Amino acid sequence: MADPAVINDPAQYRKVAKAHNDLGDVVAKYREWKQASRHLEEARAMQNDPDLREMAHDEILKLEPQIAQIEEELKIMLLPKDPNDEKDVVLEIRAGTGGDEATLFAAEIFRMYGRFAESRGWKVEVTSSSESSVGGLKEVTALVSGNRVYSQLKYEGGVHRVQRVPATEQQGRVHTSAVTVAVLPEADEVEVKLDPKDIRIDTFCSSGPGGQSVNTTYSAVRMTHLPTGTVVSCQDEKSQIKNRAKAERVMRSRLYELELQKQQEKIGAERRSMVGTGDRSEKIRTYNFPQNRVTDHRIGLTLHQLDQVMDGKVEPIVEALTAFYQTQQLKEQNEAAA
Repeated sequence: MADPAVINDPAQYRKVAKAHNDLGDVVAKYREWKQASRHLEEARAMQNDPDLREMAHDEILKLEPQIAQIEEELKIMLLPKDPNDEKDVVLEIRAGTGGDEATLFAAEIFRMYGRFAESRGWKVEVTSSSESSVGGLKEVTALVSGNRVYSQLKYEGGVHRVQRVPATEQQGRVHTSAVTVAVLPEADEVEVKLDPKDIRIDTFCSSGPGGQSVNTTYSAVRMTHLPTGTVVSCQDEKSQIKNRAKAERVMRSRLYELELQKQQEKIGAERRSMVGTGDRSEKIRTYNFPQNRVTDHRIGLTLHQLDQVMDGKVEPIVEALTAFYQTQQLKEQNEAAA
């Protein structure tokens, strides 16, 4: 970090500083393990003294599980890092089966992630959205930026199923609807090169709320990537330039995701579609309002605090999923080494 060549290159300096910070956490944990191990050795040596034997025994009983816990934490910290963990994300939410009720739930899920982002100090920028006739969302795309956004949201992609009595239901029957959520790591310009020859830009008048200028100026942008047929629309900003910049960020992320799929196909890995078809049966999580219950089916986690989760308190689910997949990764690593 003291190298003048690194100091004079902001991008390189940020990279080195991040590596230093990551190593700092590992070193601090290792020092904690080393200190606890030294205390354990001293306690075992004290067992030879009749006057200190009981105290040494108590100290050993306390230190052995503590050291085992530190070693597990160190193993997890030394697992290969997901290169996308530090990235911002493109969050896409779409109503699936369930008609108007699905669009209402899509709006609530978007609000849930918005509240979660707010609690984390992240920034959420809507790039495009389509409202339903009942005030829900047929679909919404947003850029979420902040500290380690992808690491927190990467397990949220999939079909989210809701079970409740819709406001329009006269007989009080519980209905099941679904929305799909996609979480795409935002691609850097270096990772995805957009050739101007491959891009077609169409401009049109925005629709929806926003004042007179929305419906009278061609500020909305539709960007089409001709080789892949990928289309991105952005009409959130009044400025065509700003809409174009946002559309480009979303386009890069979608093309980056396509490239990742190609790479995974080349190495023979079957990549499950993140959102499937939006059918109720392809669920990763169920939100049951009558029982105030949320269940994540991948890890068998059930919480009876749905009201809090819908208000943005997603941490217990995010932390449980992260711990589960880290444990799986550690297990696979141990099996490969055996």
